[in-house]
Formats: sequence, structure tokens, C-alpha cells
Amino acid sequence: MGRPRKFKSIKHMEEIWEAYKADCDNQMVLTHDFSSKNSEFISKELKRSITYTIEGFCVFAGISRAAFYEYYGDNPKFVDIVTRMKEECEVDARKKFELQVIPSQLAGLWMSKYGYTTKADTNVSGSVPVVISGEDNLED
Repeated sequence: MGRPRKFKSIKHMEEIWEAYKADCDNQMVLTHDFSSKNSEFISKELKRSITYTIEGFCVFAGISRAAFYEYYGDNPKFVDIVTRMKEECEVDARKKFELQVIPSQLAGLWMSKYGYTTKADTNVSGSVPVVISGEDNLED
């Protein structure tokens, strides 16, 4: 018979997705800095955000990535929300690069997941016509 599905409805998956994004956007991290003025270390808790990923969502929801794609990736009932989740992950990563939340050195690594590349296409295929016109022809 198999396992019961983690998400019974699209609405349930959307609720967990929204909770996951809120969790990603509100990570609390403890930072440490040295104050030369007071000659002491200062610790402070700051709110930071982490990038949305399908893998992170699966961990948050308590489902394996393989099960997520097996049960929901090709399921006609869930295909729209799964597509939207993937697109939101891509947009979130792009925003974080453009706002420099994520260092630009990591752009190639992160954005390659979404089909972007840092390589320039130097291969030119096909023929290019050469047209010689005007009175500058070298005829004697």
C-alpha cells in the first residue's frame, strides 16, 4: 500500500512552504565583535535570512527529496505549486545576489542550479555572408 502522503492537499503544502520561507527569512544568529573603545568582545543576536531551496523545504517538512519529487513532482494535482516553489527559490537566490546578501563569488555555484552559467559562448556556427560593395573594389 505504501506510506501515507505528507501533504494531503495543495493548501497544506502551501502552508508548510510559507512557514518554511518565514523560517528562512528570520534566522537568528549570534555575532561577536571586538570593541576597541571598551576593550571587550560584544555579542549580539541578529536576524538574518538564508536562501530558499527545495532541499531545505524537504528537511523542514520532514520528507526526503526523493519522496518529494516522486509523490509531488509529476503529480498533476501538485505540479503548479511545485513549479512555483522552484521559481520562488530561483528568484530568492537572484535577489540575494543582487542585494549582495550572498557574495558574488558564489553566483556561479548557486545559479548553476537554475540553468545559469558563467561561461561565455564562443562557438559561432553557421555561415556569415561577406559583402563587398562600393567603389573601393581593388580592380585595375
